[in-house]
Amino acid sequence: MKNRFLNIRILALAVSSILLTVSCTKDNADAPTETKEENSRWITVTGARMGTNAGDGNGGTLIYAISSDDAKNPETVVDVFNYGFVAPSNRTARLQSSEDGNTMFNISYAGDTGGNYTKYTVNGGQEFTPTGSEVSIAPYVGTAPRWIKLFDGDQTGAAVYVSTEHEVDDNGTPDIVTDDTYIRTNAKVGVVTLDLVDSKILNFKELDVALSAEEEANGYYFSRVDMPVLNAAGNKLYIGGRLSKVNPATVESDSDYEILGSKTIVLDYPTLFNPKVITSTVGYGNTNGYRSINAFLSEDGNVYQANQGDPNGSHILRIGANNEYDNSYVFSLNNALGVEEAYIVAWRYAGNGKAVVAYEHAGSATGPAGKTQGFFALIDLNAKTATKLDAIPSSEDLYLYQYQGFAVNGTEVYLTVAPIGQDGNIYIVDTETGDVTKGAQLINVEGSHFIGTF
Repeated sequence: MKNRFLNIRILALAVSSILLTVSCTKDNADAPTETKEENSRWITVTGARMGTNAGDGNGGTLIYAISSDDAKNPETVVDVFNYGFVAPSNRTARLQSSEDGNTMFNISYAGDTGGNYTKYTVNGGQEFTPTGSEVSIAPYVGTAPRWIKLFDGDQTGAAVYVSTEHEVDDNGTPDIVTDDTYIRTNAKVGVVTLDLVDSKILNFKELDVALSAEEEANGYYFSRVDMPVLNAAGNKLYIGGRLSKVNPATVESDSDYEILGSKTIVLDYPTLFNPKVITSTVGYGNTNGYRSINAFLSEDGNVYQANQGDPNGSHILRIGANNEYDNSYVFSLNNALGVEEAYIVAWRYAGNGKAVVAYEHAGSATGPAGKTQGFFALIDLNAKTATKLDAIPSSEDLYLYQYQGFAVNGTEVYLTVAPIGQDGNIYIVDTETGDVTKGAQLINVEGSHFIGTF
């Protein structure tokens, strides 16, 4: 009975995906056919359809694959919103791709299918063929999981969540609090690892993750965790986190408080035991990122991590081979770009110390859609420099906060650049030379936006 039930679930998901694709795309007979030369790579373009408001991305996620050669050709036209494959998800799908671009991984976000893991072979255009089995990680990390593909040769994914509970002594409750009743807020972090090859759960652990006694007494706790990454030795998993705070006198949320040094949770891997919290004295604020990978292992054996919400602007932080923050490494995006309140919304390491950063800063415009304007820069982690990519056109409605994917092909990074509800182009950044090439045309629809390439 168990196997029959699983097969029915897989069939139901496949049928619903087909129906959703038919309802949101033009007839398959009208869809362009895409091919790829042997020395080329699939570049999967991703669009987030408007739900209720322009730029909210809540109307579903569509994907469409073209070759890297076609992506570089400004004569190529990509119409993902009319011809794309609908990635199953109630809201914006949480997508990852294999390193060669031939496989897409998806975990549905929210709704009845939330937490369902599916894998697809990329065949070009709107042709994404399901492969392997569907696996639900919802029983472990809920229907709106935060997950990422670990950089271990496309072998493993990791999803995380945190639940919190305020602890008070026997003389009080969270509703009736005196000065001495609040003890701490316990953060219980759940981690599940997923075999991406054979589509199965590998491990699951729930752990209480504590801050220092002083920090907890003052009401601080982990309120969100995300973006796991493996260290060079492959024996530690780093998990980024965001801190929140309550007023110990009332156990009510505190919104005006001192921002502490950026923190990361360190676990043994693959056992997921022995949680430890490390703290930066260089950067302050959060390390959990948002929709895009926030920490990368470099060839030099260090992990480089962006932070957000730093009062001094986002930094790139470094975690050394000793699994501690290297506080001798100081890379301020404010200083590198000459801006104020720089905020890294997404970034991608491309090798040899080079990376592309999507960012906002103080004075960024707010367009008609009510979203903050974004920019791109090329950074050098070794030289600690950043150069704004002026060849990429600016627009007050170039919204990058939900940006997810940066396809990397050798030294090249492929970007989708289009304002909300407006057409745009793919741009290719050569991270070694700094050259920027204008590529394929992107056709948009009202209120929607592009969220990257895979």
